[in-house]
Amino acid sequence: MERRILLAEDSKTTSEQLKTLLGASGQFKIDTVTDGEAAYKALTEHPYSILLTDLQMPRLDGMKLIERIQEQKLPVTVIVMTGYGSIDQAVQAMRAGAYDYMAKPVDPEHLKLVIERILRERTLQDEVLQLRERLQEQYAFRGVLSVNPKMHAVFELIRSVAPTTTTVLIEGETGTGKEQVARAIHEASSSHRSGPFVAINCAALPETLLESELFGHEKGAFTGAVGQRKGRFEQADTGTLFLDEVGDIPMTMQAKLLRVLQERRFERVGGTTSLEVDVRVIAATNRSLTSLVKKGKFREDLYYRLNVIKIDLPPLRERQEDIPLLATHFANKHARPGEKAPTFAPEAMDKLLKHSWPGNIRELENAIERACVTARGSVIQPEDLPLEVLHTPNSSVAQVDLSKPLPDLLREVTLDLERRYLMRAMKKSRGNVGRCAKICGLSRRSISAKLAEYNIKKEAFKEE
Repeated sequence: MERRILLAEDSKTTSEQLKTLLGASGQFKIDTVTDGEAAYKALTEHPYSILLTDLQMPRLDGMKLIERIQEQKLPVTVIVMTGYGSIDQAVQAMRAGAYDYMAKPVDPEHLKLVIERILRERTLQDEVLQLRERLQEQYAFRGVLSVNPKMHAVFELIRSVAPTTTTVLIEGETGTGKEQVARAIHEASSSHRSGPFVAINCAALPETLLESELFGHEKGAFTGAVGQRKGRFEQADTGTLFLDEVGDIPMTMQAKLLRVLQERRFERVGGTTSLEVDVRVIAATNRSLTSLVKKGKFREDLYYRLNVIKIDLPPLRERQEDIPLLATHFANKHARPGEKAPTFAPEAMDKLLKHSWPGNIRELENAIERACVTARGSVIQPEDLPLEVLHTPNSSVAQVDLSKPLPDLLREVTLDLERRYLMRAMKKSRGNVGRCAKICGLSRRSISAKLAEYNIKKEAFKEE
């Protein structure tokens, strides 16, 4: 089995010497980074047996790096190096979780002995890591977890479209992981992954601010524009721009966005210089753009410009087999610092499987995070889950109205569930639309539209 060692050292000379020394035997794959942030990123993306790190590094020093490794329970053994001969620093590093320390210049024979001892002790741990990596390859694609066939079809589509520069449209209900899929496309891209990933929620800003956010502005373009500012398109140059909730963009802004997508050129607000950018655009919406086009609320030409490749994300209720996998993942993520991740009592998992999850993966993560906080022991019990999860509607077959076509019945059930969810959220927020929007994970504009659709009056909740 190939062992991987990560070397974090900002001195190029020292880094090359240690890489030559460790790589001479051919037993290890050696990766090098020059600062703590890069080291932490590498540790979260790949399994390493050993981290050999300097204590004095830019961006994130070795001590803080060790603290992050302990907080996130990253399974790597840490050896620290210090060029200052400080025993106090070395002892502090050992207390923080380092396995051993050595002063610079490093004694090659001593380093080899320490690494051999670590690898003997890590044999079983590395086998577990290798098995976990194989499972990740089977059930995950760049951080998106699923055993569902529909999602695996999505993974295949991402693999096909990612190496291109094609515009992608992601449709799915709120909380289904649209931004995570967009990031997966960006990271799998061959031409834009080295550039930035820039996201903007188009529904969160009024039209006047949205134009400035997208395209930037010149000094004096409007009241408060005290200096020149780059917009998201400029910020995303050579990378990816993620337009979330693109269905909420006002019609006048849609025309301007269409022009940029066609020409890849624009002017800042108040400016006359035409700017050109190399940006890969990924758009997402929780609304049907086809329906909005039919209603005249979304430009047809913009729709076709965005809808070159479309990815439909299924809601969590159609991915029931993913619930145990995701719940376990979130339990590991939100476990209390220094403690093992809690497991689930069969009764608690049964409740998770029976819930309809109108808020999808986001709601599931919130429920598991809450359970990790409230659970008294190492096992999550039903009473640790939110009331919404515990209250499972009676779905007895005897109560199903067979006189109605199944699509009509499903639509009625979904609308009723959405109405009741909104009513409860409005009650909790005491009629405050902004707070209600945060609870639901939607924009204020979307909540206002839904309240009007269901004829829900916010005044009634303010009285309560």
